[in-house]
Amino acid sequence: MRKPTTIESLYLDFDGFFASVMQQAIPSIRGKPVGVIPFDTDAARSTVVIACSKEAKARGCQNVMRVPEALELCPELILVTQRPDLFRRAHNALLSEISCEIPIETVKSIDELCCRLTPRDAREPEALAQRIKQRVAENIGPYITCSIGMAANRLLAKTACKMDKPNGVTIWPPDMMPYPLLSLKPGDISGIGHRMEIRLAKAGITTMDALLSTQPKQMRKLWGNVNGERMWYALHGYDVKAMPTARGMYGHARVLSPGWRTLDKAEDCSRLLLMKAARRMRRDGYSARRLYLWLDIPRNPWFGEHTLPSVHDDHACLAGLKALWLRAHQQLGSRSGVLRVGVTLLDLTSSSSRQLDLLMDDDRECQRWETITHTMDSLNSKFGKRVVTLGEWTPPPGGFAGGKIAFTRIPSAEDFW
Repeated sequence: MRKPTTIESLYLDFDGFFASVMQQAIPSIRGKPVGVIPFDTDAARSTVVIACSKEAKARGCQNVMRVPEALELCPELILVTQRPDLFRRAHNALLSEISCEIPIETVKSIDELCCRLTPRDAREPEALAQRIKQRVAENIGPYITCSIGMAANRLLAKTACKMDKPNGVTIWPPDMMPYPLLSLKPGDISGIGHRMEIRLAKAGITTMDALLSTQPKQMRKLWGNVNGERMWYALHGYDVKAMPTARGMYGHARVLSPGWRTLDKAEDCSRLLLMKAARRMRRDGYSARRLYLWLDIPRNPWFGEHTLPSVHDDHACLAGLKALWLRAHQQLGSRSGVLRVGVTLLDLTSSSSRQLDLLMDDDRECQRWETITHTMDSLNSKFGKRVVTLGEWTPPPGGFAGGKIAFTRIPSAEDFW
């Protein structure tokens, strides 16, 4: 495995991305403590601050903090409702600006990306960081800042990126390693979560010096798989390539506002979420053979699974969902208090090689509904919005159902139709 002799990776993390985008978009809240919430202010006190600005963090607020707690720490906190489509457009604009300075190797999330340094950039890393920051400030806005880390590989660059936030630049050339790591804790390294910290502590590894002193095979044994060995090589400055990944599921979930926490309203929301998940699945050329429905109910969560005959059309997916809801109503009665609802399509197969059920005459029926569904998709795509759906379409309060920005997925424009 190759061990670089100079910095080769750049990792960039936008500072307080959601809140800073809102500050850039709304001049009246610039420079003030801001908390982004999922619902409008009428329901603010029953929800959480999903992101906060650096001004709010300086007053003790944290991401995913309940609104009453945040307001107690910072009474002047300004609550603004999330705008996922604005975040998506800001993300795309920022990528465009950064790619003018350096090619983007991988987009890790809505607010993180990594790049491969050219030999020239490796010789002048400070100048590159300055050009990126200046371009973002001039062409997007000065209230969206970023922290940058550079090192021999992606893991070390990401770790360096955290060292001088917000709006900092940290460069770790190979010849100064591993000294910058020694002041950190194992949990500060991406990929080492709380459970792994406990496992390491049981093995007597509580410091970075102890972690770095292990052997590759020992790390593999501690992790229980090859990722531990890969972690060892990455921490020691080797060029470790990312493992290829494969799509395993399509799904959406939604926290329900207080007025929607009944089974009937949760069912309405789940239909919308499922149709959006199925549309994403069709765009990528997959069919599903299983459907999950789950309901987050305090002290009594509910989960159901339904087998599908390798389908991707709305009619078949909704028929499976209807069967699950029939079971849910029978088992839960008229119970309310559904905090969150989610649907998942999984056990995926390529739609081009789908195997129909030999014991069911579903070929003609499936093809008929698939033709109808693809026609609806074409109409919606042509007009750039939702003009036709199969059955009732009842969006929950707050909008953006199915347009959630997950850590590993940035929504497309179609997700907001």
